[in-house]
Amino acid sequence: MARIRIPRSGPGRPRTRPTTVLADRAYSSRAIRGHLRRRGIRAVIPQPADQIGHRLRRGRAGGRPPSFDAEKYKERNAVERCIARLKQWRGLVLRTDKLAIAYQAALHVASILIGAWQ
Repeated sequence: MARIRIPRSGPGRPRTRPTTVLADRAYSSRAIRGHLRRRGIRAVIPQPADQIGHRLRRGRAGGRPPSFDAEKYKERNAVERCIARLKQWRGLVLRTDKLAIAYQAALHVASILIGAWQ
């Protein structure tokens, strides 16, 4: 989270705090949600079944469930599909390139060709 940089459309330094974070249910811990809440970032993270069960078992002391926007979470699917397409490129998956610039060039070529397929 500390390395996030969101460029502005005009002049000014990039933002370091996104408005929303879309994450998988593996990142549904109390520590991660607390960190995002302290920074004022909206978390769209589904709760795993075991966490729901633990909360319900505690009854009133379990508190209310965290908010979850199902429509916003569906946007994460587009990113997952893009990553899956990039994984079809063996050189990107195996990281056989020694130099970072060569890896980045392969990533750009793959992105261009994937865009041409659609």
